[in-house]
Amino acid sequence: MEVKDFYFDLPEELIAQHPLKNRDESKLMVVDKNTGKIESKIFKDIIDYLHPGDCLVLNNTRVMPARLIGSKEGSGGKMEFLLLKRIDKDRWETLVKPGKRAQIGSRFTFGNGELKAEVISLGEEGNRVVKFEYDGIFEEVLDRLGQMPLPPYIKETLEDKERYQTVYSKEVGSAAAPTAGLHFTEELLKNIKEKGVNIAFVTLHVGLGTFRPVKAETVEEHTMHSEYYVMSKETADTINSAKANGKRVIAVGTTSNRTLETIADESGRVKEQSGWTDIFIFPGYKFKIVDALITNFHLPESTLIMLVSAFSSRDIIMNAYNTAVKDNYRFFSFGDAMFIK
Repeated sequence: MEVKDFYFDLPEELIAQHPLKNRDESKLMVVDKNTGKIESKIFKDIIDYLHPGDCLVLNNTRVMPARLIGSKEGSGGKMEFLLLKRIDKDRWETLVKPGKRAQIGSRFTFGNGELKAEVISLGEEGNRVVKFEYDGIFEEVLDRLGQMPLPPYIKETLEDKERYQTVYSKEVGSAAAPTAGLHFTEELLKNIKEKGVNIAFVTLHVGLGTFRPVKAETVEEHTMHSEYYVMSKETADTINSAKANGKRVIAVGTTSNRTLETIADESGRVKEQSGWTDIFIFPGYKFKIVDALITNFHLPESTLIMLVSAFSSRDIIMNAYNTAVKDNYRFFSFGDAMFIK
């Protein structure tokens, strides 16, 4: 299967640069995964498509202020560090720009010197492993000095950093937001619960591999990045109960979807566990547990559009995307949503 099969022409003006004033007033495209029938709604209408006993699975990861601007000791040259993955207490895999200034042994300082870093080894794909030095608690230092790492296609400044967090974000560790969840408000979630829908949380810390282009010519040649996930016993019990009662499991976002499909056994049951997943879902994959999917509109030729296509069919999803372009839907992180039922 060729990567170019997942290309569509996206006008730049449809890439959302800022969130809407009200989270739940984005457009919602409802797509029947079997027939391809399309309905156009508002996101808050999602409640009409959820049934008592269904289980809605949300990713409660929280984005770190993972972008640090500092200077190189000695030369004073400006440097940008992006925290990608925590190796242990003080060692992180990072993306450093400009990379040529960050050789092994190079030292850097941030803020008024309250945070320092030394490059101790080279990581994957040109990344750097750095060791941080500081007094106190690292997360508190990062909160003071770090910036929100918005995706590269968002050029405008974000006024309110919380708009790049879901209202239920809890477990700090992501380099990017699980964006399908950005549409939910606390009131909408309350109304969904009152309808009798069960809400369960998983954690998958989103890495920057989400934004990396697929460089291979064929889909099968691509290697996925790995991301850390956690499922609690409470969540596993809630999901298994819904399945046992013949109800649907609805994943909010590709991250929740990948977590569920990683953990589920062939009978569609899950259990408490944590670990790393590099599952790559593309057309031909047989879903074990997820019955419906809420997602945003993704980049052409990305692993995300491949996953969404696997959930329905390539033809149906590419038609939905071309319809979204024609009807001026907003794309990517701050864009509109799709519900595939």
